[in-house]
Amino acid sequence: MYVPKHFEESDPAVLQALVRAHPLGTWVTAGDGELVANHLPFLLDPGTGEHGTLRCHVARANPVWRSLSAGGPSLIVFQGPERYITPSWYASKQAHGKVVPTWNYAVVHAHGMPRAIDDPQWLLQHVGQMTDTQEAGRSVPWQVADAPGEYVDSLLRAIVGIEITLTKLVGKWKVSQNRPEADKSGVVAGLMGDGGEGSRAMADLVGQHLARNGEH
Repeated sequence: MYVPKHFEESDPAVLQALVRAHPLGTWVTAGDGELVANHLPFLLDPGTGEHGTLRCHVARANPVWRSLSAGGPSLIVFQGPERYITPSWYASKQAHGKVVPTWNYAVVHAHGMPRAIDDPQWLLQHVGQMTDTQEAGRSVPWQVADAPGEYVDSLLRAIVGIEITLTKLVGKWKVSQNRPEADKSGVVAGLMGDGGEGSRAMADLVGQHLARNGEH
């Protein structure tokens, strides 16, 4: 991924926060002479390995887990907030007109070595953790134990676990850092006027960098 210095985000806490907030990753592997992409929800364990460990599961019928025996690294892309930015929001449009549209986004690329785990106990613990994480905000959280045991067992037999030890995390926060302060303020105002959760999330990111009063 091309990352100009002013768009680089290297704070592990910030990168991990995006992964947790947007856990549906695009997992890219190489197999049979082509690149293969699978879209999967991941759990991040920041305390295992130098850069953390990602865990997920795939259908047993999905051939991707069998291809891991050949070795080789893989890439997981986590997409955060993203929005089109119109030059009409820039103060520079009125000053000199030398402005063009762009797209703001925040993204994390996680690189690592994957392995398949075909272990019922590991899988039961894993799906329990994933469920508890996603149900945490509900007043009455659903738990794996709420389903009949034999039903859960049959589903566990139909999946295979994936564990990816991360070798590096690369972050790109393209959130108007390269624009003058007045243009950043215009972007924040424009996004807030647009409404919608995605626009507000991007406005927050631009605002954070605006508050730093300089390039990141």
